[in-house]
Amino acid sequence: MIAKLKGRLDSTGTDHAIIDVGGVGYLVGASSRTLAALGPVGEAVTVHTEMLVSDDSVRLIGFARGEERDWFRLLVGIQGVGSRVALAILSALEPAELHRSVATGDKAMVARANGVGPKLALRIVNELKDKIGAAPGASGALASGGIAPSLINGHGADAISALQNLGFRPAEASSAVAAAEEELGDGATLDALVRLALRKASK
Repeated sequence: MIAKLKGRLDSTGTDHAIIDVGGVGYLVGASSRTLAALGPVGEAVTVHTEMLVSDDSVRLIGFARGEERDWFRLLVGIQGVGSRVALAILSALEPAELHRSVATGDKAMVARANGVGPKLALRIVNELKDKIGAAPGASGALASGGIAPSLINGHGADAISALQNLGFRPAEASSAVAAAEEELGDGATLDALVRLALRKASK
């Protein structure tokens, strides 16, 4: 599983970048915000990545910031939100704006993204409201658009990604990892978390 790339920005397109890492060019899908944050072609870049594995393809999605990747993982776990729609949302809204929109139930703000209609925006707001932690105005990561600590502390996000790479649907992976985290506690290792989550997801 590729979690991060560090190399030279070779080129960019409307929805992707090619990053040269030791002479190998990685095609990385990205939101317009991430592409803008990468800087000029030829410069050194570091991107957080999410690997999407399906029956007929393997894709890398890149993010300039870790919290953008955290939001992407939450978004693709919602029925009707694929990687393209998730990137469209992250192109339209900063993580802090998305956090505020979900926390306040502002579905109209979410619906500003291309490909997101009112019904899908309402589903996104309703399903994520209980997962993002404190409302705007809280201190620390949540105030800047971060995800609730239970989703990013320890190894929860990596465990979810691991289960998805093994073929589990995003919603199944998220549910299994949450159950495993609750049973094992905050100090669980990634290996233990993945093993227990696999058992729970397979029941």
